Amino acid sequence: MKIALNGTFWDRPTTGSGQYVRALVSALGQLAPENEYVVIAPKAEGNLGKVWFEQIAFERACQRERAALAHVPYFAPPLFPRMKTIVTIHDLIPLLLPLYRGSLLVRAYTQLVAAGARRADAIIADSEWTKRDIVQRLGIDAARVRVVYLAADARYRPCDAAAIATVRRKYALPDPSPRSGLLLYLGGFDQRKNVRVIIEAFARLRDLYAAGCRLALAGVILGKDSEFFPDPRRSARAVNLPDDAIRYVGWVDEADKPALYASATAFLFPSLYEGFGLPPLEAMACGTPVICSNASSLPEVVGDAALTVNPNDVAAWADAMREVLTDAARRVEMRERGIAQAARFAWTRAAEETLAVYHQSSANRASLHARDSRD
Repeated sequence: MKIALNGTFWDRPTTGSGQYVRALVSALGQLAPENEYVVIAPKAEGNLGKVWFEQIAFERACQRERAALAHVPYFAPPLFPRMKTIVTIHDLIPLLLPLYRGSLLVRAYTQLVAAGARRADAIIADSEWTKRDIVQRLGIDAARVRVVYLAADARYRPCDAAAIATVRRKYALPDPSPRSGLLLYLGGFDQRKNVRVIIEAFARLRDLYAAGCRLALAGVILGKDSEFFPDPRRSARAVNLPDDAIRYVGWVDEADKPALYASATAFLFPSLYEGFGLPPLEAMACGTPVICSNASSLPEVVGDAALTVNPNDVAAWADAMREVLTDAARRVEMRERGIAQAARFAWTRAAEETLAVYHQSSANRASLHARDSRD
């Protein structure tokens, strides 16, 4: 079987969609090498070029390739599919969160791809939470939506002391001591990431329990402070944190992320909404205790291996931080549980379940055509 995949994000491996399509194609190739996998990337640039590729050019290329199936690995299926089409929907953030709905044109685009999703042969969701959103918000029969969990890349695993020391030097991170500790956040700074809450909790923690601990915020902070991209430095000033209490790490090279996770006493992830949430899984795979919010899909991902906290409860976040920082036995337990939990997610399994969706869709389409020919 020849399978064509939309490669819009293929050359953007630092994005979630780029990581997904690359990891999936690699796993599919290893699991079922008898199939042929063709990644078709757009040539045109800009918004109009993107829409043209998603709605017209991608399918034309699939037909030229004589592909049996088209897989769109992000929320952008064609409105009028002319061949068997599978779409992966990672989340419905533009439909669910008002601040993320964008301009009139962006909202029109979201409605276009939502209508296309209703006509796809099958939909893959990253989590049961996202499946529920798809069924409720798009009005799609639950039987047409299959949950296929993502996984951490194989490079996320416990690191040796030398690798950790190298990353600490590179990013000017303090060495956590038994009397202090290093708390880490890695991700974006848009509003739903909710970084303000961990800054306020960190200030409370230092006042009440552990003045010597440090917080590292990794990721790119945009220069303009806005409602959509609130500047964490403003939040730090608002709670009177000293300048040396927080290390603003900035951009982190992909190759450095495992050792960065491993360098921390605990990883913090206070997000309000995630379709899956890879960073907590990556941190657990590296043996780092995780504290994350109990919102959206995150409890599915971390199971009982992490401390889960109401994303808006600053006091509860401070207490969770204190527990991990001060209880060595708890940290060991969380490390062991986290590594085991992360091992439950594998790209081999994701590929197996994706192949099952391909084959089931093929069988359904063949059955439908046979029935139509008899009528």
